[in-house]
Amino acid sequence: MTYIAHIRQKDGKVQTVQDHLVEVKQGAEQAGEKIDIKYLAGIAGLLHDMGKNTDLFRNYIQEAVANPDAPPRKGSVDHSTAGGKLLHSLYHRSGTTLESKYTAEWIANCIISHHQGLRDYISPDKASPYMERVISKEIDQYEQAKEEFFKHNPLDQLDHMFKQATQELQRYIKIIKEHKLPPIAGALLIKYMFSCLIDADRTNTRRFEENETVAEGIDYKSFFQQSYELLFQHLSELEHSDEVDSPINQLRREMSLQCEQFAYRPSGVYTLSIPTGGGKTLASMRYALRHAIEHNKQRIIYIVPYTTIIEQNAAEIRSILKNDDMILEHHSNVVDDKDDERHEGDEGETLDLRKKSLKLARDHWDRPIIFTTMVQFLNTFYAKGTRNVRRLHQLSNAVIVFDEVQSVPVHCISLFNAALNFLHVIGRSSLLLCTATQPALDFVKHKLHFSKQPEIIQNLDEVGRSFKRVDLQDLTQDLPSGWGAEEVSSFVQEQMREVDSVLVILNTKTAVRKLFEQLNEVEWLRESGVQVFI
Repeated sequence: MTYIAHIRQKDGKVQTVQDHLVEVKQGAEQAGEKIDIKYLAGIAGLLHDMGKNTDLFRNYIQEAVANPDAPPRKGSVDHSTAGGKLLHSLYHRSGTTLESKYTAEWIANCIISHHQGLRDYISPDKASPYMERVISKEIDQYEQAKEEFFKHNPLDQLDHMFKQATQELQRYIKIIKEHKLPPIAGALLIKYMFSCLIDADRTNTRRFEENETVAEGIDYKSFFQQSYELLFQHLSELEHSDEVDSPINQLRREMSLQCEQFAYRPSGVYTLSIPTGGGKTLASMRYALRHAIEHNKQRIIYIVPYTTIIEQNAAEIRSILKNDDMILEHHSNVVDDKDDERHEGDEGETLDLRKKSLKLARDHWDRPIIFTTMVQFLNTFYAKGTRNVRRLHQLSNAVIVFDEVQSVPVHCISLFNAALNFLHVIGRSSLLLCTATQPALDFVKHKLHFSKQPEIIQNLDEVGRSFKRVDLQDLTQDLPSGWGAEEVSSFVQEQMREVDSVLVILNTKTAVRKLFEQLNEVEWLRESGVQVFI
C-alpha cells in the first residue's frame, strides 16, 4: 500500500509519505547541524507528517485532486498530531529521566504545531493545548499510521536518534546555565528547532511540486573573499581623491583599518561607535567581510531601522560588490507581506507558484548578504505563526550588523537583548552594534552580554571632537516659556547679517504659519529681497 504525502498538480506524480519524511529529516538535520542540534531537528522532520500514513488521508488527498472545484473540507483529516503523540507516548512515560521528558516535549510540540505555530505548554487560562493534542485528542487510524511508520523506520533507529537528541538538549541546558541566560533562551532554542522543521518541510514540498532538483549550495567563503577584494579596491580608489589628506578623511581611514584589524578577534558582541559622516557603512562591511572569511560565517545581515537608510546602504554596497543576486533586501518597500501562513484547515497540499524567486528569498533568507529592518528581525523571533520563524535558523553562524541601534523601541529592549544573547551564545553569530551614540541596554530584565573590551574604535572622545559639527545653545534662558514669532523673527534678522541662509525648525504647523506671517510683515525682509520657503 502506498501512502501519499503530495500529488504534483501538473502531472499527477505522487510523493510518498516515507520519501517526504526522510527528505524533510535530512533538510532539518542540515539546518540544525549548524548549532549541533542535528537530532533534535531531525526527529521532528522524520515524524512531522507520520499521520499521512492512513487510508483516511490517502482518500482525502486523492479526492482533493480529483475534485478541485468541490474538494473535501480542509483540515478534515488531522495528520500533524500523530507524530507528536507517538513521540510523547514513547519517551515521556513514567520512569524516564527529566531530560528525556523535556526532549520529548520540545520535539513533539514542533511536530504538532507545524501548520499553525507553536502551542502553549500552559495557556493563560491554565489549560495545556500541548497536552490536549498529544494525550487527550483521539486520532482516527492512529495505530495504522504508527504501524506503517515503523515498517520503514525501526524503533531501535528512533531510540538511537532520541538518545542523541537528549544529549544535545543536555549540552545546551548546561551552556544556558554557564552563561547565566534566562529561561527565554530555552524557548528560543525550541523556536530554532521549529525553524529547521518549517524550512525543511516547506522547501521539500515546493521542490517536489516544481520538480526541482536540489541546487548546488552557495560557496560563501569564495563570495565573501571576492566581495572583500572589490571593497578593498573601492577603498583604495577613495585614497586618490582630491581631499584624501584632509583630517576627516585620514580619521575615516584609521577607523576603517581598526575595523579590519578587529575582525580577527573571536565572534562576540561588539560595538562600533563611528560618528555621523565617519564612513560607518563601509567600515562595518569591511569588518563583516573579513570576520566572515576568517571565521567561516555563512551570512552577513544588516538590521536597519528605516527603509530609506536600507535602500541607501544596499544601493551603495551593490554598486561596489556588483552582484545583485547575492544581496537581498527584505522590507516593506520591496515585498508584499501578505499573509501566506498555513492555517489550521490548510494541510499544505496546494502551492502558489507565483512570485517565486523573491518570495523564496524573503521566506528563508538564503542569500549571503541581507539588508532588513528591525521589525523583520524581531518578527523572526517573536511573531506568531510559521512564516517569520522559518528563517530564524539562517541567523546562526552569521555576522549581524545592527545600524542605528539606539532606535530600538524602549519596550522592546529586553526582548532584543534576549535575542542577541541567544544568537551569540547558542547561534554562534558575531554581533556588531553600530551608532554614533551607543544606547543604554542594561537597565532592563534581560541584559546584553557584551564581550570584553567590545568597542572597535579607539580614542572615542578625540574622534567625537574631530567630527563635531554643531554647537547647541539655549537662547531662551531669559524667556523660560520660549520664544514667540517676534523673537524668532528678530533672531533670523541677526543671523542673516552674517550668513546667506537660515533654517528654522518648529514643532507645529501653527507655529510655522505664525512665523511665516511675521516674517512677511517685517520691513528688512522686503528690502533685502530674501525669500522665505516653507
